[in-house]
Amino acid sequence: MHQRSTLVGNLGNDPEMRYLPDGKPVTSFSMATNRKWTNQQSGEPGEETVWWRVSVFGPQAESCNQYLSKGRQVLVEGRMRPDPATGGPRIWTRQDGTPAASFEVNAQTVRFLGGRQEGQAVDHPSAPGAAEVDADGIPF
Repeated sequence: MHQRSTLVGNLGNDPEMRYLPDGKPVTSFSMATNRKWTNQQSGEPGEETVWWRVSVFGPQAESCNQYLSKGRQVLVEGRMRPDPATGGPRIWTRQDGTPAASFEVNAQTVRFLGGRQEGQAVDHPSAPGAAEVDADGIPF
């Protein structure tokens, strides 16, 4: 069996890069996906935002750290990573005492899309790492 998730959303913060003990780069960022609808009975609009924690490894991690920033729109394809203890999302208690959960994804592909606002033109850098890069670090 194979599991693959595809997400399109906006970065909630600037990426943070670190290195594993073996020297492999890892970049992490949060991203929000949104869903909007209209209630058919009342005609009232509804909206739902889901937050995701994304980890990117290898050369693609370096490109994400260099070219992405808060608000940037991205497409992420990867594997959801469940909490080992529960098999579901990671659950914790916020500082104010309210419960919270996060969904985590190990990205195999990150595509840089547009800017934060719809219709905003974004100049894509010409560096090879700015293009789509697969899990092996080969630019398309």
